[in-house]
Amino acid sequence: MNSRRDRSNRTALFDGIEEGGIRANYSHEIDEHENDRAIDGLQDRVNLLKRLSGDINEEVESHNLMLDRMGNDMDASRGILSGTMDRFKMVFEKKSSRRMFTLVAIFVVLFLVIYYLVK
Repeated sequence: MNSRRDRSNRTALFDGIEEGGIRANYSHEIDEHENDRAIDGLQDRVNLLKRLSGDINEEVESHNLMLDRMGNDMDASRGILSGTMDRFKMVFEKKSSRRMFTLVAIFVVLFLVIYYLVK
């Protein structure tokens, strides 16, 4: 009677398990766990990349604004320089060589003073 009982216990334990069934079920649970960890890792990376791209976008926008301001400043300085060049042309068009010599001398002296002050 015990042998019959042992056989029924064995069949109850291994009933419905095909060849490799326990391993396959355990392997499937491991694969699911690994997939969940991989998904979590990918989600963290995506979030990091999203924050990084947002930071890059903010940086690019601030640099574009700075470049626009710099361009406007350059246009304003170009206008001032063109006015100054027009005045120089008027001075040089006059045939007064003495005036031209004093003007050139003043610029040379000014340049040398500024050069030595900066250096």
